[in-house]
Amino acid sequence: MPARIRLQRHGKKNQPFYHIVVADGRAPRDGKFIEKLGTYNPLTNPATIDLNFDRAVEWVKNGAQPSDTVRRILSYKGVLLRRHLQIGVEKGAISQETADVRFNEWLQAKEAKINSKKSDLENEARNTRKSRLEAEKKANETKAAAVAAKRQAAAEAAAAAKAEAEAAENAEGAAETEAPAEA
Repeated sequence: MPARIRLQRHGKKNQPFYHIVVADGRAPRDGKFIEKLGTYNPLTNPATIDLNFDRAVEWVKNGAQPSDTVRRILSYKGVLLRRHLQIGVEKGAISQETADVRFNEWLQAKEAKINSKKSDLENEARNTRKSRLEAEKKANETKAAAVAAKRQAAAEAAAAAKAEAEAAENAEGAAETEAPAEA
């Protein structure tokens, strides 16, 4: 079996973290490997990929077959494009300088796209936090208004009860003062 470039799972349950390794095709997923090429963390947005670029290009050049997921990762990082351009250089279709220029242009465009996605995610998170704070402020104002109205009603009820009690005392006092006069 040829060498395979594949993911080796690490991390906890529901928190995957992968090592990108070169292993014999017959070896178990988390078993022995020939060389570790990097790491892949799918939980971050965008996914964090740390890859030894030169060694990955060398392994692909020597015939190591990437798994489907690793093929997408290598394509995302530009390993497969670099290999494609190197084939063109080896065949004499393009010069090494042209290949380097094309790869660097692609790499700059890719980095710009990634940075714009990161900034969009940061802006979205900031806007979400801001809207949550505004909603919380509105809810707190509504609660404060309700509590103030309730306290006002309780104060009015207490004042009314006090006035009623004073009126009752005055009525009793007047009845007592009138009662001895009749006797």
